[in-house]
Amino acid sequence: MTELVIVGAGPRAVMLVERLLARRSPLPLRITLVDPFPPGAGRIWRREQSPLLKLNSMARDVTVFTDESCTISGPIRSGPSLIEWAERVRAGTLPDVAIDDVELDAELRGLGPDSFPTRRLQSAYLDWFWRRTVAIAPPGVEVRWHEGTVQWVDDTADGYEIALADGIRLPADVLVYAMGHNARELEGEAVSLREAAARTGLTYVPPAFTADADLSVFAPGDDVTVRGMGLAAVDAVVLLTAGRGGRFVTGADGRLRYEPSGREPRLHLGSRRGVPYRSKVSSQLQGDPPVREVLTPAAVAALLARPGTIDFLDDVWPLIARELVWGHYRELFTGHPERVTTTWQAFRETLREVDADTSALRRAAAAVVPDPLDRFDVRTLDVPLGDETFADAVEVHERVSRHILDDLHLRTNQDRSTAQALFLTILSSFLALADIPTERWSARSRAVDLPVTWHAFFSYVASGPPAHRLHEFLALADAGIVRFLGPDVAVHVDVDRGFVASSPRTGDNVSARGLIDAWLPAATASASENPALRELASRHGREVHVSDETFTGSLGRIDVDADGRVIARDGRSRPAMFAIGPFTSSMEAGAFTRPRSDSLSLRQTDRVAGAVAAALAARTTAGVR
Repeated sequence: MTELVIVGAGPRAVMLVERLLARRSPLPLRITLVDPFPPGAGRIWRREQSPLLKLNSMARDVTVFTDESCTISGPIRSGPSLIEWAERVRAGTLPDVAIDDVELDAELRGLGPDSFPTRRLQSAYLDWFWRRTVAIAPPGVEVRWHEGTVQWVDDTADGYEIALADGIRLPADVLVYAMGHNARELEGEAVSLREAAARTGLTYVPPAFTADADLSVFAPGDDVTVRGMGLAAVDAVVLLTAGRGGRFVTGADGRLRYEPSGREPRLHLGSRRGVPYRSKVSSQLQGDPPVREVLTPAAVAALLARPGTIDFLDDVWPLIARELVWGHYRELFTGHPERVTTTWQAFRETLREVDADTSALRRAAAAVVPDPLDRFDVRTLDVPLGDETFADAVEVHERVSRHILDDLHLRTNQDRSTAQALFLTILSSFLALADIPTERWSARSRAVDLPVTWHAFFSYVASGPPAHRLHEFLALADAGIVRFLGPDVAVHVDVDRGFVASSPRTGDNVSARGLIDAWLPAATASASENPALRELASRHGREVHVSDETFTGSLGRIDVDADGRVIARDGRSRPAMFAIGPFTSSMEAGAFTRPRSDSLSLRQTDRVAGAVAAALAARTTAGVR
């Protein structure tokens, strides 16, 4: 029997199994997934977490299945999106789904296409996906889950031997690392803050997955600074407010109010931008469908035809920025012609002349777009507070609150459907980057611009929280539970005052006994808390090291080839060892994805599955086992 072992059992691992089983596999075959957490959901999406924590995607925008849009080599095997799965469960056509939790069942019964599901409901969907994948395995293929943790892997004459923490050894002809996101050892400023907190009796929560962080260390009434205003910060605020018994209620005036439980700390929120991630968009397009007009296939081909490396900031970002401008104004002029004073055909010609010049673009837009909220430039989107300064803490708090109100208006009002066009345009740009081979990027692009600068901007614009979370922020601000500190917040430790947070845009600062750094740990393989990943980085594979005139250093990610094969320390691909996920050198694509979007995630997973199937066939042909 041929043995395939997959280290990890979260969504990407099970999606890989599904893509593998869609092909003709050598028989007999045994596939073993090793993970301490249940298969399908894995650690991040496990059922055992707060019911207050939600996806930042609508139920209609979540799937783990291929569909007719997918440009892949493997067979298409469609399946229900999350909302379609819920509808089938409600209709009784999926008898293998039993929800034994009253609260979870109530959520499923009331779920709509535009609902933002809890992570616990997503866990149920992923559990069903795992069980369905196992159930449809053909005769001669066994798929199983081993609850455990991989400690190390040894090479053998026939393949690999995987050592687990419980003492069990598993043989493998082919091995895949698919461990998803992992925690890592602290580094840099986080180490200094932890040490300072220990010396002075302060409480510091370093970067972590919020569901895993111990927030019970903060007492009622404690002043706590939260650095970061993305999804991790949103989750932390939810757990420290509603998670402690507070309630959000809608008043007779339609305004959301927060009724404290008295157990909440006081939260002081700041970040580089000083504002939360942009709200998820709920409007629909009214005008012409999106089409790439700047970052076109021809433009990408022209970049690839040039000698030398491609630099994201110099060569590609200007094209993306211009593409966003086109996407916004196409929808405004074709979907809302009553709000402009010329035609799209005329303004297209203007854009061809000025879209790369911010000042000229602003003047041109002001001449034909009367409402300032209808005008757009990337700088204002990215840095909404601009270079503003503020007299005191009250002024900056009120300014951030106004920004949140404006953002909610722009992102949830059908009259502002340009936000939906912007979302689809940035998503298309993300997919376009996948057409540029990894090795063509400059070292700085691979180390900083793509994984940090671009990813942070994309997340801020396209992967923010549901709108109701920002309404909750405003209700918490009205209740005096949340205060906004402003942009470019820095923190230092004062022996007498504790953590002192300040923004250079205002003369005020705030002292707190607690600090939460609310962002995810960096995906550094060699510093991972996962022993198998650390060993992979130091023994079987290597972290990517890049060097040119723009940057020199390690990416912290495992080097893999285009098909996911691990690159050994001598630079050669290992034919029977693969890795897939955010800890690899492949472009980050997430796990599950939006239906009918030809997603990079499904394309990557299918491609790796094809290479794994070929490796299994080669081992079988060679007569191994």
